[in-house]
Amino acid sequence: MMTIKEIYEAFDKIGSCTFATIDGDYPETRIAHFLAYDEEGIYFSTMFVKPFYKQLVKTKKVAVCGLYADTKVTEVDAENIYFEPGYFARISGDVREVSIDELKSKNNPAFQFFIADQERYPAMVAFVLYRAKGEIFDYDFEMEHRENKVERARFSYGGFPVEPAGLRITDKCINCGKCIKVCSFKAIYKDDTKFSINGTRCDECGDCYLACPVKAIIQKGV
Repeated sequence: MMTIKEIYEAFDKIGSCTFATIDGDYPETRIAHFLAYDEEGIYFSTMFVKPFYKQLVKTKKVAVCGLYADTKVTEVDAENIYFEPGYFARISGDVREVSIDELKSKNNPAFQFFIADQERYPAMVAFVLYRAKGEIFDYDFEMEHRENKVERARFSYGGFPVEPAGLRITDKCINCGKCIKVCSFKAIYKDDTKFSINGTRCDECGDCYLACPVKAIIQKGV
């Protein structure tokens, strides 16, 4: 399982990310970035006069997603497109507001930027994402640098439960092998008794699900 430090570094490498909250019946998004981390969680900021702040205070939840790659999608021909190898990171969970006095009391150099920023902009406030789950989805769809298309790493901290990635083959499997023939992600393998799916390589594209004649492949959640 990834550490909070490793999770923060994956997002910090991306820089600006999309932060999503709920406002009534609809989601709202904006661009922001994480500032720092410690053993409690990952920190970010906003101003208390913004709708972002009001939504965070009301729901105490946030979801964040970012992409480390060229965002341009290149059309190869009429039937194919090309994505530059890279990764996206996503995380969602529970937040709480952190006072400037609490940040100062931590005596952590990582928070010095925020402390100075709050002095320049007194409406600035900090939040910590203290309980969360997420995923790093590393992709190389053309297999330019490795033999498989995706590598998925799911994580959680603060006691948040996390579901392993990928679809799953149940005991209903009759070993016909149709699933492995259609899997272009090289996620399916056979052991001594039946076929199985390596969730860290599974894109959940659904090809094996549709190919199975006995419905032995099931979804595992998000």
